[in-house]
Amino acid sequence: MRFRLAVVAAAGALAAGCGSGGDEPAPSSASAGDPVAYMDKVCAAASSFASAPKTPPRLDANDPAKLKADMSTYMGQMADAFNQSATRLREVGPSPVAGGDEQVSRMAGTFSDIAKSFGDAKVAVDSADANDPVGGLQAAGEAISRLDQFAEPLKQLEATPELRDAAEKARSCQSLRTLRPTDTTAPSS
Repeated sequence: MRFRLAVVAAAGALAAGCGSGGDEPAPSSASAGDPVAYMDKVCAAASSFASAPKTPPRLDANDPAKLKADMSTYMGQMADAFNQSATRLREVGPSPVAGGDEQVSRMAGTFSDIAKSFGDAKVAVDSADANDPVGGLQAAGEAISRLDQFAEPLKQLEATPELRDAAEKARSCQSLRTLRPTDTTAPSS
């Protein structure tokens, strides 16, 4: 099933890129003009999405109503997690490094866009006929396929040498990199 493959691929990309849940690391203490302290805040804010479940609901054609309810819940959880990251990124404060503010703003915008995709998919799933094998699941698959987009602003942020070097020293960034992925395999339907 095409949808299942998209779910598995997207969940795997998300889990491989940043890992999964658990408590968010507390930013280390340092002065506001310190790039390491700034990146510590950025990584702590970005890690909010990591608490969202990365394994989509089991695709079970034998219980379409349960699948619809589970997928709706999953879409809502993902939307909330990415919105939380976007909000926290907007609260990080001014960058001590030229260009940092713009890059973090792009990250927040990307996270908001992804959250909106999941929110829209939740609406589509909720309004779909549970007995329609495609119904809202196509919208859910499209939202999940957008997960790879969140990596681009992270790459751009690390393209600034001073911020990349600061991220290598920031405790929250190290914690974000060492989070363990969840099970990314979806059982066959």
